[in-house]
Amino acid sequence: MKILIIGGTVFLGRYLVEAALARGHEVTLFNRGLHNADLFPDVEKLRGDRHANLDALRGRRWDAVIDTCGYTPGSVGASARLLADAVEHYTFISSVSVYASFPLAGFDETQAVGTITDAQAEEAEGFETGERATAVSYGKWYGPLKARSEQAVIKTLPGRALVIRPGLIVGPHDYSDRFTYWPARVAQGGEVLAPGRPGCSIRVIDVRDLAEWNIRMTEEQLTGIYNASGEDGLTMGQLLDDCQRVSHSDATFTWVSDEFLLSQGVKAWSEVPLWFPDADNDIFAARNDRAKATGLTFRPLAETVRDTLEWVVARPADVEWRAGLKREREQEVLRAWHEETSLSK
Repeated sequence: MKILIIGGTVFLGRYLVEAALARGHEVTLFNRGLHNADLFPDVEKLRGDRHANLDALRGRRWDAVIDTCGYTPGSVGASARLLADAVEHYTFISSVSVYASFPLAGFDETQAVGTITDAQAEEAEGFETGERATAVSYGKWYGPLKARSEQAVIKTLPGRALVIRPGLIVGPHDYSDRFTYWPARVAQGGEVLAPGRPGCSIRVIDVRDLAEWNIRMTEEQLTGIYNASGEDGLTMGQLLDDCQRVSHSDATFTWVSDEFLLSQGVKAWSEVPLWFPDADNDIFAARNDRAKATGLTFRPLAETVRDTLEWVVARPADVEWRAGLKREREQEVLRAWHEETSLSK
């Protein structure tokens, strides 16, 4: 197959390219060339800007396109319309963040999605996102914008659109650090602040498992909407234990209650990744039965932890971490917790 990948050099995109090439497909990349431009020297690269200049895509044909970096319905709709007569199949990478709520009992693809007004959607097209847009760039509008973007693709390519709603994507080259923080922190050893309780359920999906499954779905030209969340049964305690075993560190875990962390002003996700203190909602509860029925599989978590740690070691030392507690802040909260618990005895 000839596959066009919009994006393709940062995180999920780079593994989609690797998976497609490994399965013998011919890949073309379309992006601005701002990130990892030297990757995949033997792959055709078309330069442009999905927000302002799609000219490089005109007059070309591919069997399928995978859109990895669409955030707003205007830009996503523009690429879908331009490519509607140039491809047979369009994959849009969305997010489980599209849902309006996250029931603790679990939810599937029929759960209602979030909404915004036409005026808000238009305003979002002009947001300044810097070098690279992320979910943070759009704040509370991120999910509803993704939902509208899905609708733009489905409307433009009826019967030919595949919408994938991943949960938390993790592994090497995860620039968000929302998972990476934990293997790295545990590997450093010592007393580690652990949020909430060890039995708290979480879900993560290795980027390589997601990419390989996506390419197989593209090959079969499957359509519809699929949650691509991680494997059932994982807990925060199991994750930290795997991090310790893989790194062979002397880390010990101090479990600090949700209530205390909130009282200390600790921020979920940005300071303590994978912590979800909302008692009424759980983004990890997205069910993935439909995706598993089409062949989505999961490698052992320890493999993801190991490979993520290897990547962390290779990162430049001066890279700014995008998530996780700074050590001074962690120690400050731990001291306060120990004082609190000692007084209550």
